[in-house]
Amino acid sequence: MTSCKLITWNVNSIRIRMDLLRKLCEQENPDILCLQEVKAKEEDFPFSDLKELGFEHIALYGMPGYNGVAIMAKMPLENICRLDWVGKKDARHIKATVFGDIEINNLYIPAGGDLPDPIANLSFAHKLCFMDDIAEYYELHQKDLLTKKILLCGDFNVAPSENDVWNHKQLLKIVSHTPIELERLQRLFKSLNFVDAVRLSYPEPEKVFSWWSYRNPNWKTNNKGRRLDHIWVSPCLAPQIGKARILQEVRGWERPSDHVPVALEIKI
Repeated sequence: MTSCKLITWNVNSIRIRMDLLRKLCEQENPDILCLQEVKAKEEDFPFSDLKELGFEHIALYGMPGYNGVAIMAKMPLENICRLDWVGKKDARHIKATVFGDIEINNLYIPAGGDLPDPIANLSFAHKLCFMDDIAEYYELHQKDLLTKKILLCGDFNVAPSENDVWNHKQLLKIVSHTPIELERLQRLFKSLNFVDAVRLSYPEPEKVFSWWSYRNPNWKTNNKGRRLDHIWVSPCLAPQIGKARILQEVRGWERPSDHVPVALEIKI
């Protein structure tokens, strides 16, 4: 049995982060890259640069200036599909099939703004409805989807466990860790009985983070992080999952994203 390596990363602008992407590929040699917040429309996306890195197959759902998700692979991508939720075409979800039967879903859940009130803050309401829409779809099609190998990864903008944040009590009223968000994400998690592939390699109660604010210049010393970036797999795919790694060192590279890549080995 061989294996492939998938990496998911919120790059916060692929054009700004292209040099870091090259460095990451030299260091990790991923077979599949799932990027969020690429912030580029089709004509501005660096297809040629990525193909030089070996990614001949690229599925992009881009838009100018913000959002945008892309799946890049060294093997063929089939059944490419752009998905929209909450009636918005805002480039947050793209999926494709690899190896004939593994469905890769690359997802960028809305951040939700600063005020955790869905009435006073429409961005927060959008975030909750976005998670509900996907969960409802999976629930309605659960019987068929539970027989499939499905991987859901990306920037979910929610830290679901008290060990996914630096201080559980202090962050309960902060967007990304409020009880209502945790409830919505848990509904999505249960919709297909997903397995948290990252937590298989970093078992509770170990604290693990994938995001550190730009506002904190001493991010490494203070380590006030959150685990916002996730890789989930359906039960049918779980037996093929190998080691997961959060590549924390990338946060210390020059001009980094505030998120770091998360890598996963998949047995084929």
